[in-house]
Amino acid sequence: QVHLVESGGGLVQPGGSLRLSCAASGINVNVEYAGWYRQAPGKQRELVALISGDGLINYGSFVNGRFTLSRDNAKKTVYLQMNSLELEDTSTYICYFFAARQYWGQGIQVTVSS
Repeated sequence: QVHLVESGGGLVQPGGSLRLSCAASGINVNVEYAGWYRQAPGKQRELVALISGDGLINYGSFVNGRFTLSRDNAKKTVYLQMNSLELEDTSTYICYFFAARQYWGQGIQVTVSS
């Protein structure tokens, strides 16, 4: 049974920072892709950041240098450092792994509010 454990979300003021973590357990094959998507009410799911097996990282067009994705392959964990957060970043952030098949986390709430 594959389990994705997400942490690090919460409430932050505009301009603040958060660091999301997602640790995968129960995956016994190489991870091909891992990262984060997000989905806000009334909006489509969109890419935040995704890393491929060869280490290439794609960021969503809205990121504009504010976020950094990293990984620890031994721990099967990905991290998303988010700086300069804006009101528009408020969303449910969903961890994603692909290892022979795709796996989704339950989602973790990030709320940016003054």
